[in-house]
Amino acid sequence: MILAEVGQITFNGMQLAVGLAGLGAAIAVGMIGGRAAEAVGRNPGAFNPVLIISLLGMAFAEGLAILLYFVVNK
Repeated sequence: MILAEVGQITFNGMQLAVGLAGLGAAIAVGMIGGRAAEAVGRNPGAFNPVLIISLLGMAFAEGLAILLYFVVNK
């Protein structure tokens, strides 16, 4: 296990992995939302398919981060 001390806070490698997974999920959700807004702006008639696909993508990105959180913190 990797340990590092910053001030009085001690981090291990697993906590870093959960933090990076959360950061990755947040970036992915932001990118998906931005691209969905851009796609609807180009073609307003495709609102429903774009909404469904973007919601599924966001759910998968968040689901992976939540799964990692529960697997690491057992």
